[in-house]
Amino acid sequence: MTIRLAIIAVILGFATLAQGQGWKPAPDTLLTRWATDVSPDQPWPEYPRPQLVREEWQNLNGLWDYAIRPKGARSPGKFDGRILVPYAIESALSGVKKTVGPENRLWYRREFSVPEAWSGRRVLLHFEAVDWETRVWVNGRELGVHRGGYDPFTFDITEALTPTGVQQVVLAVWDPTDTGFQPRGKQVLKPGGIMYTAVTGIWQTVWLEPVNEVAITALKMTPNVREGSLDLTVKATGKAVVHAEATRDGVVVASAKGGTGGKMTLTIPRAEAWSPDHPFLYGLKIRLVRRNQTLDEATSYFGLREINVREDDRGYNRLFLNGKPLFQFGLLDQGWWPDGLYTAPTDAALAFDVEITRQMGFNMARKHVKMEPRRWYYHCDRLGLLVWQDMVSGDGGVRPGAKKDFDRSPESARQYEREFAAMMDTLQGHPSIVMWVVFNEGWGQFDTNRITDWVKEYDPTRLVDQASGWQDRKGGDVHDMHRYPGPAMPDPEPDRAVVLGEFGGLGLPVSGHLWRKEGNFGYRNLEAVDVLRTEYATLLTALRTLIGRGLAAAVYTQTTDVEGEVNGLLTYDRDMVKMGAAWLAEQNAKVFRPAPKVTVILPTSEVHGQTWRYTTDTPPDGWEKPGFEDRAWKEGVGVFGTKGTPGAVVRTLWDTPEIWIRRTVKLEAADLANLVLNLLHDEDAEVYVNGILAADTKGYTTSYQLVEMLPGATSAFGEGRNTLAVHCRQTRGGQSIDLGLVKFEEQK
Repeated sequence: MTIRLAIIAVILGFATLAQGQGWKPAPDTLLTRWATDVSPDQPWPEYPRPQLVREEWQNLNGLWDYAIRPKGARSPGKFDGRILVPYAIESALSGVKKTVGPENRLWYRREFSVPEAWSGRRVLLHFEAVDWETRVWVNGRELGVHRGGYDPFTFDITEALTPTGVQQVVLAVWDPTDTGFQPRGKQVLKPGGIMYTAVTGIWQTVWLEPVNEVAITALKMTPNVREGSLDLTVKATGKAVVHAEATRDGVVVASAKGGTGGKMTLTIPRAEAWSPDHPFLYGLKIRLVRRNQTLDEATSYFGLREINVREDDRGYNRLFLNGKPLFQFGLLDQGWWPDGLYTAPTDAALAFDVEITRQMGFNMARKHVKMEPRRWYYHCDRLGLLVWQDMVSGDGGVRPGAKKDFDRSPESARQYEREFAAMMDTLQGHPSIVMWVVFNEGWGQFDTNRITDWVKEYDPTRLVDQASGWQDRKGGDVHDMHRYPGPAMPDPEPDRAVVLGEFGGLGLPVSGHLWRKEGNFGYRNLEAVDVLRTEYATLLTALRTLIGRGLAAAVYTQTTDVEGEVNGLLTYDRDMVKMGAAWLAEQNAKVFRPAPKVTVILPTSEVHGQTWRYTTDTPPDGWEKPGFEDRAWKEGVGVFGTKGTPGAVVRTLWDTPEIWIRRTVKLEAADLANLVLNLLHDEDAEVYVNGILAADTKGYTTSYQLVEMLPGATSAFGEGRNTLAVHCRQTRGGQSIDLGLVKFEEQK
């Protein structure tokens, strides 16, 4: 930090510290451990724009005046109290925790001073994110309106400043939440299930910056791994000569000159590529020069990486990173916090989510219908976490199976495309981002193939997932399926990779770490950590078989619990990794090994129906043993269940609470090693081999899963005739039961 910056920081620190006496988080809230590090003297002190850094700036985070007034009311003469920026008013860390609603506006006001050293330069007022419609005044002069809840925006306030003394900024923010058409993600006025609390107003850093008349406004950085080079375009407020230098550990390794607005290329000898295993970042120094005078200078960074879809040596389309196939295994990352809602309590907290994701053995995160502060992507860049970035969803949508897209209004469509373009512009330089996700599960899905083609043309350096789950329209680079708990996959395709955009969702509520005590949601709620571990390991075993059949990526739901959702690997307060980070890393490492060889020994009824004997009346003891007389039982063809049950091709109706099924299978001596059950069940199922309990599974599956047998069951198989017997119970929803056997062999 320069002496000038240090003086500014000290002055601001004393000023806001004096203002902040008595501030505290709102009560009755689940807090993270970082909440104790939040102080009104300088919340979020970090520089907010890591890919265009200047030395001089002034942070305006801290305590502001706030007021909630009817939407049509004028600026309030008296404010309601103090709010801690940059935390949304609905959050505990704002110190307010109040709902605004679409019928009202949220007003902000604060005073600030401009350092004398900035005299003669332009002064910019930056807002990293405000949700949603923001009107800004400085010293009573209206500067303009911004509509968008996620993208940074800036006003040049130079002409509105007074020559000396204290300055004043006032904001009026209106947010229709789910009554409007705007991109809003999972915010709703009545949260519940998979939808969460509304976020209104400032939720990222507010700051000032002095610049000269000719100044850098944006960088466009396009890596070329094969050439070991970076194409760089420097946008500015005027014409100048651009001097650019790439550095490795502070040493210049490449340089180039060019004009503002034009493309220049920095070619790096022995260039190092960026990847999750080697997240190497080059430094970048940029100067604007005219007649040997430096008009502006800034620093940045970049990574060299290439992402595309290509066939592997078996003819399956895979995701290739830097010319090599890489299975991408990640987490659905919502980015919500119990104390800050959209805003992490601190930068350390924000970084923690990335760090723990890597520690648990994942190489990717799908940022779900939310755009994060730019520093989150910086942490992904430096820690090597691949990112699939969702466009923020909004407006109406289409249901599963819909043939037509949603009919979005022209105003809604324009806003969606404006905010999408702003997101791509803002995040363009981050090497970690390898996929844009256009729509999630039909939410706001309109004009799908046109939007997909537009995104691909706008940013040809990344892949495009046009529809994660539900309504695939045959466009983009991947065909993305959702299946809970799954896993499952679409059939391999000649032109696109097939991926599993969401699966898992195994829930475990942990007392003392819950947003609410009752009514918590998980796609399958379990009761103990050991059961959760067993179910998770079973999912991964099934996932590995799909990788061998062409699956190119998978996203597990989810990083943390969120409000009433308890299907996170971590609790909502981030205090507990439910299954343990080390255990998860050990399990997840198997996903990146060669896919196992899976040989069908006894087929299921998924494709061709298999004949079983069955009864829905409680049988006498010994029904599971080889010598039991079952000739009085009915004969039926699997799958047994009810039509419409996910993952089940039902051929024999079973709609009673319980069913018992038996079958005899003849095995050769070569079949007996490495046997695994291939099981579909909805709900609880017990499987017996020659009278020995082989599996006792709870809940339901929506696809066939490979289940390792209990100790003693494998040795119960013998050469010749063997009896398989299954008991399944059903309590609600759909129902199904089917069973097969496979040989599961690890490959080197």
